[in-house]
Amino acid sequence: MALLKSGWLWRQTAVLKRWKLNWCDLWIDGSLCFYKSDSRRDLELRVSLKMTCIDVRTGLECGVGVNPPESNPRENLIVLHFRDGSTLNLCANSEDESLAWKLTMLDTRRNPVFQYDPYDDSYQAVPLNGYHTIYITPGAGPGTHQVVVQRDPFDGVAESVALGLLAGVAAGAAMRSFLWMPFFFC
Repeated sequence: MALLKSGWLWRQTAVLKRWKLNWCDLWIDGSLCFYKSDSRRDLELRVSLKMTCIDVRTGLECGVGVNPPESNPRENLIVLHFRDGSTLNLCANSEDESLAWKLTMLDTRRNPVFQYDPYDDSYQAVPLNGYHTIYITPGAGPGTHQVVVQRDPFDGVAESVALGLLAGVAAGAAMRSFLWMPFFFC
């Protein structure tokens, strides 16, 4: 997975509402990961922005219910709103950094990764999850990048097996009803 943004953020805990300093990584698949240190050894929390986040607010947009940690102004706040109604309160080191985090989170949440299909000569959106491997390499021209997404070869096998079993059960039930037909007309 490609790393989009990383750095130190204050995170408000859910239980005691205390502010903790965490190292954060934002990955291209939309995962926002919180660690105790920048060594990334102890994962504390992982949030999927593509699946659960509905809105990101910063600064004065956050409302009056959120107070920043001591010695930080209100303009540094970042609030993530989730589908289940919960929120995640974060605080950056500066107003510019909070705006940069907001724009990167919104961009990650909304923009899919596109893969070139040479057979159709077109680009197709690829839904990303933990089973895909992404390689980003420099492209031919200046400022261009080639994105290669390697899919899991067994992705979708269970769905096709389940659909085949369901079709077999339906066909067997239909055939069984036709086998009893001659006895009803005797």
